[in-house]
Amino acid sequence: MYRHSLRQRVAIAFALCVAVLSIAWGLAFFAAIRLSEDRVLTQQLQVAAQSYPVMPANLRGYDTVAGLPESLRAWAQTNPGEGIYEFEAEELHVAVIKTANEPQQAFVVFDVAGIEAASSEDWWLLLVISGVVGTLGVLGFGLGVLVMRRAVAPVTQLAKAVADIDTEQLSMDDYKRIESGRFGDDEVGVLAATIEKTLERISAFVARERYFTSSASHELRTPITVITGALELLEQSELSAADIKTLDRVRRATLDMQTTIEMFLCLARETDDGLYDEQFFVLPLVSNAIELQRHLLSRKMVDVEIDHLANPRVCGHPQAFAIAVNNLVRNAFEHTLAGQGPVTIRIAEHELLVTNQLSSAADEQHSPTAASSHGYGLGLGIVQRLCERNGWSFSLLADEARVVARLSW
Repeated sequence: MYRHSLRQRVAIAFALCVAVLSIAWGLAFFAAIRLSEDRVLTQQLQVAAQSYPVMPANLRGYDTVAGLPESLRAWAQTNPGEGIYEFEAEELHVAVIKTANEPQQAFVVFDVAGIEAASSEDWWLLLVISGVVGTLGVLGFGLGVLVMRRAVAPVTQLAKAVADIDTEQLSMDDYKRIESGRFGDDEVGVLAATIEKTLERISAFVARERYFTSSASHELRTPITVITGALELLEQSELSAADIKTLDRVRRATLDMQTTIEMFLCLARETDDGLYDEQFFVLPLVSNAIELQRHLLSRKMVDVEIDHLANPRVCGHPQAFAIAVNNLVRNAFEHTLAGQGPVTIRIAEHELLVTNQLSSAADEQHSPTAASSHGYGLGLGIVQRLCERNGWSFSLLADEARVVARLSW
């Protein structure tokens, strides 16, 4: 069935509302005129009936000022201009006219005593008319709101349907809810068709990403496995002191590469077999990170102090937490220079603080904030993404004396 466009429906709704209000005001104005007219005639007839059989002479003409009622003579001597005058105290209405044969003015006096209603009656009548007009206005406004709601109902329906869609797990029911054919051939239908195409592109992108992640996971781990196996074989051989040092560097580089791969795969995976709801202790992961990165402090003669105030348990992805902690610890160790004091790691009930001291303001150029985009160990943006994925929070505070990385949960 053909439906008007949203713009036309809104215009029609507004026009209907204005039309109803205009008709209401017109009817009220017409009713006020008719009621006033009928009331004046009724009052005049009642006055005449009360004086029966002698008819009252409340409308009279005067050719001279001397013939006017005494209360009007002083006013008439001021030679008023032509027109109609009202004297509320005397309850008189006077029309001043020019006569055809005489130069002087003539006066028509209408005695409205007993004809005009009391002011209290006028207020009651005004109140009734205002009530009727107000009621009609409210009805007209309600009609306009009703029509407007019906006009924009398809937009609201489409918005709710889109809000209920999970872009990571699209189903056929999702596509049926936003099918453009359900919303007609208007602006809402065009918007629904655009959203439908966008969701199709998003679904295709998510499918490609999942396939790439699955393939990359195998392709990236295979070389690491081969290198690790080769290192184990080399460790069983007789090596010189120089070869042992080289082997240690290769082992650390391989470990860093493996951690980097795991980190990026962790960020890329959509689901991880419920690992985001695991409970784990913080202290073992922190201790492991310190041992893995301790070689960065081996030649700097800098100690690591652990302020173990609590032994908290965290809910989330343990590997993601370990990667975040490794990043923070490596940042602190990497950018701590010789003589800058100990690196302090404080474990509280709901937060982890990693602090490294700065010997001078000039050393700020070596702080983690100056190298936050150089990859693993330096990529605090990656730590931020891991925290957002797991519902944790991360902040970095730096001044002239120290740099404090705060991870809270």
